[in-house]
Amino acid sequence: MTALLEVSDLRASYGPAEVLHGIGFAVEEGGITALLGANGAGKTTTLRAVCGMVSRKGDVRFAGERIDGKATEAIARLGVAHVPEGRGTFVRLSVEENLRIGAYGRRDRGAANDDMERMYQHFPKLAGRRKQQAGTLSGGEQQMLAIARALMLKPRLLVLDEPSFGLGPMIVASIFKIMETVRREQRVSILLVEQNAALALELADHAYLIETGSMVMGGPARALKENEQVRRSYLGY
Repeated sequence: MTALLEVSDLRASYGPAEVLHGIGFAVEEGGITALLGANGAGKTTTLRAVCGMVSRKGDVRFAGERIDGKATEAIARLGVAHVPEGRGTFVRLSVEENLRIGAYGRRDRGAANDDMERMYQHFPKLAGRRKQQAGTLSGGEQQMLAIARALMLKPRLLVLDEPSFGLGPMIVASIFKIMETVRREQRVSILLVEQNAALALELADHAYLIETGSMVMGGPARALKENEQVRRSYLGY
């Protein structure tokens, strides 16, 4: 398969402190890549660096075009949608208003309306809460809304940071099932940071392990799942 996102020698800093030390990975067209690692390993910073949200150096290519020198807004316009940890919904706006913000800048209004209905099909719980304030939704519903809003951009790449954080197992299973459906039906590639390594390795095609800002292992998700170091450190057996 062709790589949609290619990252090599990526370095990122907060002030004078370098926190990513030349990491590299790829996300295939229509594929799911998971980044694993302990808290503080640099996973979230990696997503922010890809999206131009922190000071970074290195070679980041999206659909063959270098984006490491582009601003966050320009990267989003190319088709990269970022769902940050903590969801980031507009809590005082309604569900429908949040979705319309996701489609802001799209000129195909008719198709955007169709996509909104598709989001309600993917996330039925949101359909009955169209006019409800986002801040009154449950945590799981807010996560669904954050993902649906990102999909309203009609992205080629969905960047997800800890989508299962703070959610119950049934809600998490539902969200991950929807992500697999979106990947399969709409060919949206996914770059995923997920603390639940077992869940991430079930969903992903490829996975990479980050430790203290460096890439220490990568390959097919099945291979990492069977690796003794990963099993002991992240899978608990």
